[in-house]
Amino acid sequence: MLNFKKIVCLVVAGLVFMASLQSVYAESALEDKKAGGDFMGIRAADEELELYGDEEPPAKSGAVRRVPWEDDIQFVKACEDNNTTIMLAAYRTVLRDPLPGEEENVHLAAGMLAGRVIKPGERFSQNGAIGPYIESRGFQKGPTYIGSRLTTTIGGGVCKIASTLYNVTILSNLEVVERYCHSMPVPYVPYGQDATVSYGSRDFKFRNNTPGPLLIWAQGIDNILYIAFYGQKEAPLVKWHHQTLNVQKAPKIYRTNSELDEGTEKVVSEGMDGATVKSWVTIVADDGAETTRNLGISYYKPMPYIIERNIKAP
Repeated sequence: MLNFKKIVCLVVAGLVFMASLQSVYAESALEDKKAGGDFMGIRAADEELELYGDEEPPAKSGAVRRVPWEDDIQFVKACEDNNTTIMLAAYRTVLRDPLPGEEENVHLAAGMLAGRVIKPGERFSQNGAIGPYIESRGFQKGPTYIGSRLTTTIGGGVCKIASTLYNVTILSNLEVVERYCHSMPVPYVPYGQDATVSYGSRDFKFRNNTPGPLLIWAQGIDNILYIAFYGQKEAPLVKWHHQTLNVQKAPKIYRTNSELDEGTEKVVSEGMDGATVKSWVTIVADDGAETTRNLGISYYKPMPYIIERNIKAP
């Protein structure tokens, strides 16, 4: 049996800092989700190392054990100062082909998030911690869902922060206070595992229901976002479950592009099927006892394929 409780020594200025790290891995895809389907979270870091040896595993969204700030002096000091030396969970979100402004907004928001400490019983609000998402605070125009269309707004892209926070919150077995799914599915986390925010109307909130302080750390590197929570006690094993109640096939929208070769077409925006997804988690205690927590139902409209073509004249 693999030992999933690893000790990582962080050496900074001659000081050996000990941190016990634990994470839980949960991954699923809509095409694998059938009624009654069971998608188990697993402790994945050791499996990744076994599969890929010394090479980095392919970057994909999911829970991780290793994070890029392990030797960061400010991070180590924050852990020491707050006595938050144990990783509860960490999640990596990969942005596929980020649109203009998206990476920049995610990196900016991650920097605002890193180092925040949530006291026992205190509620965390993303809008309160990072918002407002306005130009004077450095935010740019980025991609945003409004109803059934993709557009751009100042701060577009910060929902990647909300979705990643949501996953870390669930894997840390913390209480979700407020969460909304997107109007359409997103390509960077599984159906049922996203969260959206809009300053002044929709927020992502959770409560620190642990007996000690909670430290948040976050960092964006190129198209990858990492967020982790640190506290004083390891989180239990958490298993994601999703049940797809129905699916709406993504429609195709065609546009004429006379610059294409005659008789050809190209997909300029990949579509995604709409769905109604029921989600819940199973929490496994150290003694093996399991409890179930309902996470509600997420409703997604289909995201249409946008296809440009140059139809040959008759």
